[in-house]
Amino acid sequence: MATAEYVEDPNQRPPVIGGPEEDGQGPRRRDFLNIAAVSFAGVGAAAVVIPLVNQMNPSADVLALASIEVDISKIAPGQAIKTMWRKQPVFLRNLTPAEIKSADAVPVASLRDPQSLADRTKPGKKNWLITLGVCTHLGCVPLGAGEGEIKGEFGGYFCPCHGSVYDTAARIRKGPAPTNLVVPEYSFKSDTVVQIG
Repeated sequence: MATAEYVEDPNQRPPVIGGPEEDGQGPRRRDFLNIAAVSFAGVGAAAVVIPLVNQMNPSADVLALASIEVDISKIAPGQAIKTMWRKQPVFLRNLTPAEIKSADAVPVASLRDPQSLADRTKPGKKNWLITLGVCTHLGCVPLGAGEGEIKGEFGGYFCPCHGSVYDTAARIRKGPAPTNLVVPEYSFKSDTVVQIG
């Protein structure tokens, strides 16, 4: 009987016990090339995206107006001033006790945009009403902040463009405006200085 003889192929490598060929894991050259390509693509994408996002940041002149400080020491009760913040007019009004009483007497539920005077002012500073001077209908500047201007039948502000009338708390009472005059972010730095923005 003939016996089979084992002949080793010189081109075949012997398997390495525990090596990547045996367990199917471990880095291969193709894996390294894939990781390198993805890394270079990520760096390239960041190099393109960062300038695009950066150009959307506000310019220096806008950042300079991000907040303003206003001296309110010379505003007597019953008077208001206009100032500019972010290219929009702002009304700062020192309400009299009678104006505060008139605003508090209005039932909040009867308002189109229900807010009390306390909701629109800071605690302990109820006499200081600070609003954007932009009508919420179509963006006109209402009258009532300047000396001798028409304040409307509710004693606040009157928009001459389409007839919106605001009360002493700058709440919409009559006309097409859908909401009250907007109260911007503000804080009191002292009893005489307010920071808007």
